[in-house]
Amino acid sequence: MLATMETVEIVQKAEALAKLVMQSEIGENYFAHLYKLKNDQLAQQKIKKFVALKDLYEEVQRFGKYHPEYKRVNTDIREAKRDMDLHPTIADFKRAEMDLQTVLDEISMKIGRAVSPQIKVPTGNPFFDSGSGCSGGCGTGGSCGCS
Repeated sequence: MLATMETVEIVQKAEALAKLVMQSEIGENYFAHLYKLKNDQLAQQKIKKFVALKDLYEEVQRFGKYHPEYKRVNTDIREAKRDMDLHPTIADFKRAEMDLQTVLDEISMKIGRAVSPQIKVPTGNPFFDSGSGCSGGCGTGGSCGCS
């Protein structure tokens, strides 16, 4: 029963930490930019266009350069990606998202290292992964050396 109570206490403290992150300047900045992104119709159109092209791109990639639409689809998706990434609302959101992710990576590393220097904490950020034995990060679909 003691282990269960400890687990509950740890989870409660993790939830409190999450609330602190959400209420921080970086957390509030992230949510403000997320709200702007969701309410920017032009940004949403650019995202939808890119997602549709991405589906087509994946279909074309199955056949590679032998697909009749290979060149056109590759050009179209690169242009749509650039157009999407350069839209101010999307770019601002991505910066806010990266700032928040950096804080979460730092927290994960501090917790992992406090438990043991051998703990592998996949962050998906090569800056934090150096020396940890993880490359890429489990959550990114990369090849992760974590076990």
